Formats: sequence, structure tokens, C-alpha cells
Amino acid sequence: MRDTDRALVQAATAVAKLRCRSENHTVAAAVRSVDGRVFTGVNVYHFTGGPCAEVVALGAAATQGAGELETIVAVGDRGRGVLPPCGRCRQVLLDYFPSIRVIVGPADALRVVPVAELLPEEYVWADHQAAAPVTLPAPRPEPAG
Repeated sequence: MRDTDRALVQAATAVAKLRCRSENHTVAAAVRSVDGRVFTGVNVYHFTGGPCAEVVALGAAATQGAGELETIVAVGDRGRGVLPPCGRCRQVLLDYFPSIRVIVGPADALRVVPVAELLPEEYVWADHQAAAPVTLPAPRPEPAG
């Protein structure tokens, strides 16, 4: 891991300590853009689902004009440390940022892996879209008269 990766873990940990103080917010995430900016977010728990911290961090990055994102990490509240992204987040990360790196592992053995490595036999949404453009039938001529 690089120093910038360790700093990303520290950023997510700081947000988890500061903002994850209720059952509604239990995970914080930090994502770094290729230009070095860091964006953070926390999950928004709701019984209907609610977005994970990684998705909220992606939204924060988009809101602030970030382009390509390089690395992401999620950290649990109450000192739970680095958490791997859930399946939905893995798929979102792969679809939006196929080259993003994800920090995973226990505190004493953190490692950085490509998101595709977290999704064996990954499903790439764009690969399964219809290749041919949709064409509409020509309009019928109006009856004379």
C-alpha cells in the first residue's frame, strides 16, 4: 500500500469516528480521484435499504466535479476497521469505474485490489446491452381528403 492509500483509510476512519454515531450511519467511505482529491460519505440506513457509504461517497465526488476515481475504502463504526464492499457496491464500482482499486483486508494486512478481482465472473452491464440501435417505424401518411 502507498502512503496515499493509508491516508485514504485514515480519512474514512476519521469520518466514521466523527459522523457514525447512530444506527442510521454505521459505515464511512473515502474515495480518491486521479487528481488526488478525497471525497467522503456515510451510509444512510433505512429499513427499505438505503445507500451504502461507498455509493454516497461516489455521489459526493460527482457533486464536486470529480472525474475518474482511483481508489476507495469503507470503514465501520466502533473501530470495526476496513470493510469490503457489498455485492451491489462492487457492481456499481465496476460499472462506473472499472479500473478503480479497493482497499480490503484486516488492519495488519490491508491490500489494494482491482474491483474486478472482487467480482469473479463479473457482469459488465454495458456488455449486455443491445448493440443495434432501436429504430421506430416510419409514420403512416395521412389519409387524403
